[in-house]
Amino acid sequence: MKKLLLGDFAVARGAYEAGVRVATAYPGTPSTEITEELSRYDEVYSEWSPNEKVALEVGFGASLAGARTIVSMKHVGLNVAADPLYTAAYTGVNAGLVVAVADDPSMFSSQNEQDTRLIARAANVPVLEPSDSAEAKEFTEKAFLLSETYDTPVILRLTTRVAHSQGLVELGERKEVPLKPYLKDIPKYVMMPANAKKRHVVVEERLNKLCADSNSCPVNRIEKGSSDLGIICAGGVYQYVKEALPEASVLKLGMVYPLPYKMIADFVKSVKRCIVIEELEPHIETLIKSKGIAVEGKNLFSIQGEFSVNLIREKVLGKKTEAVAAEIPARPPVLCAGCPHRGVFYTLKKLKLNVMGDIGCYTLGAVPPLGSIDSVLCMGASIGMAIGFDKANSDFAKNTVAVIGDSTFIHSGITGLVDAVYNKADATIIIVDNSTTGMTGHQNHPATGKTIKNEQTYALNLEELCRATGVKSVDVVDPYELDKFEQTVRKALSESGVKVIIARRPCVLLTKKLYKGFEITDACKNCKACLKLGCPAIVNTEHGMTIDASLCTECGLCQSVCKFGAIKAK
Repeated sequence: MKKLLLGDFAVARGAYEAGVRVATAYPGTPSTEITEELSRYDEVYSEWSPNEKVALEVGFGASLAGARTIVSMKHVGLNVAADPLYTAAYTGVNAGLVVAVADDPSMFSSQNEQDTRLIARAANVPVLEPSDSAEAKEFTEKAFLLSETYDTPVILRLTTRVAHSQGLVELGERKEVPLKPYLKDIPKYVMMPANAKKRHVVVEERLNKLCADSNSCPVNRIEKGSSDLGIICAGGVYQYVKEALPEASVLKLGMVYPLPYKMIADFVKSVKRCIVIEELEPHIETLIKSKGIAVEGKNLFSIQGEFSVNLIREKVLGKKTEAVAAEIPARPPVLCAGCPHRGVFYTLKKLKLNVMGDIGCYTLGAVPPLGSIDSVLCMGASIGMAIGFDKANSDFAKNTVAVIGDSTFIHSGITGLVDAVYNKADATIIIVDNSTTGMTGHQNHPATGKTIKNEQTYALNLEELCRATGVKSVDVVDPYELDKFEQTVRKALSESGVKVIIARRPCVLLTKKLYKGFEITDACKNCKACLKLGCPAIVNTEHGMTIDASLCTECGLCQSVCKFGAIKAK
């Protein structure tokens, strides 16, 4: 039976049919749906891990115990998981271990355009890259066979377009793969220097064998066309190439590391002109040229952003297609109407504070009209940056706070908090706790008290955790109570040491409340205090402020900032 599936769902289906028993992840667009889909299968143990490093460590342990395992993350999550990945390449695996990583060319939901293939190359781990949903399922199954055949973790690389595009997929039956017996093997699995030196030799031998075998691997194929032009490509780019250059000969790579150099050399000889077309870094091009094989590539194409059919036609054939921009109003991203984070950033902007931000939906506190975040680096970095401010310029740091979400705090913020206490920093840390992992679609985390399957579990108590690290001043405030929140921030800034404020109110999208909304009466003096909240429901007309009832979420923030009592609930 065929079914229309997202690329992520197809990966999940491929893992399920391959007999996967364990699936771990930390949510991150565009990879989140893989593990969410796998959690629907009773035969698969699935979990949201606190971060990607833990996810891969759990996955490695499951593989060691004999269960086929898939670990999923986005490209920047692989940075967090790099520590276990590099060493797992040395130890090898027991049962198949696949790491599904979704890259994000053009940065639709990411802070950089990192190319996973370069990390795989540094870690000496093979990479398969599907071009559509059908291959996403097929390559996932092949990845487990590859992992067990060559005793290695395997990366399955997706990009946003493949992960979030739909295609027809042939569904099959699940293969019940028995647990592989665990055999104690200290020289293989204990990576102390004496053992690691020997295992490094094994890694290089494995790569050489993979490279040789890839020339006959069916995921790499040549599609013959005109001998005038040959294209080497992989992944989603293959779809653009087939549409833009239908007459060209194409070498479609399914394994993008290591490369089938003999196949490539033969292909290049068969055409007059050969171009490597790949998004992001010149990974394939550089490796091909290192073997003395002449190809074109980044002399024509940028290392930035997504490609398209029109771009490929223009760069290869010189045929420029004038795209007509749609005449639609710009809709820059903003925090949702009624978002509890709005009250936090409204207050921080009012107090003119330096705000070290973090990764989450609350990163939108940096954009107008709130515009109160000064810097965002990576998961958990807000606390470390605030410590750095204090150690570099303590006077300047007195007007500095770190803002971090509840899920992000658990992911990477706890160690920063420990550092702040241990090294005697003066730091004010605000945990914006909306009771979910909001940016990636409202996934549970350890402080929600629910697992990925919505089963009840222990709910991590953030205030107790903060106190356990040595923080003496821990306050919990509702960010809707603007006056109280402001007073709490002022108090924290006036004190020395490490202070934690937990701004706690669940994300408004978690509730099913039907809102009646607010209205502005004639008492309005047009001071625009409510407009500064950035609520899309508040409109400034020539006759004064008004509220668009269709957009109002009855969060009450506008009423709380009104100085004249002009805003009333309907």
